[in-house]
Amino acid sequence: MARKQHLYHYIYKTTCNVTGKFYIGMHSTINLEDGYTGSGIRLRYSIRKYGLENHTKEILEFLNDRESLAKREAEIINEKFLQDPLCLNIQLGGGGGFINEDHMRKCGKAGNDAFKKRLKVDTEFRLYFSNMMKNILSKANKVKPPLFTGKTHSESSKQLMREKAQERLGNKNSQYGTCWITNEIESKKISKKDLIPDGWRLGRKIKNTTEITD
Repeated sequence: MARKQHLYHYIYKTTCNVTGKFYIGMHSTINLEDGYTGSGIRLRYSIRKYGLENHTKEILEFLNDRESLAKREAEIINEKFLQDPLCLNIQLGGGGGFINEDHMRKCGKAGNDAFKKRLKVDTEFRLYFSNMMKNILSKANKVKPPLFTGKTHSESSKQLMREKAQERLGNKNSQYGTCWITNEIESKKISKKDLIPDGWRLGRKIKNTTEITD
């Protein structure tokens, strides 16, 4: 099924009625009543804190296509615009459709610089970002396998791990091709190709035995 073509391309402004801070962005849609208010991280933080009902969106101007829209946003949201203390944008305009590679690099640098500066001067935003990262890390830690704490491996598991380690190292390992055997009095290594003598068994650990005499 072919993707629907957007009918409208416009520049919008969403303002927080409580703080007076605003966000300007671009949007393409087939429905002017789609409920879109903006996707900037600081705008989302503002909406979460003060509520969507305390934000007003207005359409500033319409453009003919997406390319023209990106260029127009780039003209509006420049480096000087980002310095406005009421501005919620953190990167240069036109990010949805870079004009050229130089513009893309400028957007990335300006966005990073503005983000770092905001972390330094905006206490509320810094707290919000810190809590957001804690939540992300907390969720990530929950899917990690449990630590091997307060548990021990069985002798068979230990032996299997040793054999696997020897296989990985191959002939570079001095133990390669050998195994331990014991007769409960002493232990020694033999080649895995050799037959185990009578009275001997695989293993290194000598079992505790008690001799019973009349």
